[in-house]
Amino acid sequence: MDPQRVFRMKFSSVHPLYVQKATRKGRSRDEVDRVIRWLTGYDHAGLQRQIEHEHDLETFFAQAPAMNPAADRVTGVVCGVRVEEVADPLMRRIRILDKLVDELAKGKPMEKILRS
Repeated sequence: MDPQRVFRMKFSSVHPLYVQKATRKGRSRDEVDRVIRWLTGYDHAGLQRQIEHEHDLETFFAQAPAMNPAADRVTGVVCGVRVEEVADPLMRRIRILDKLVDELAKGKPMEKILRS
């Protein structure tokens, strides 16, 4: 998929897909939001504003209060791509978020997902 097309996707359209993926496997929206807040530094209200304002993924990550430094420890394959090998910084952040939601959906304990 064209990276520019991915960057222009609205976070408000991607978020429900993350929630759907997690809830199908017995996890909750709160857990998905916790993972997103851990990665980006948004608080609950800030995350809700991003959804309501329908910002694209590029803006969502650009406005993130503070990317978690432990995000660099997220490794593995998502969509056939090694997260740690993604060169574009924005695409890497998107892939990290995808990987975290995958881990959540696979039943991994929250402490391990959040690299505690």
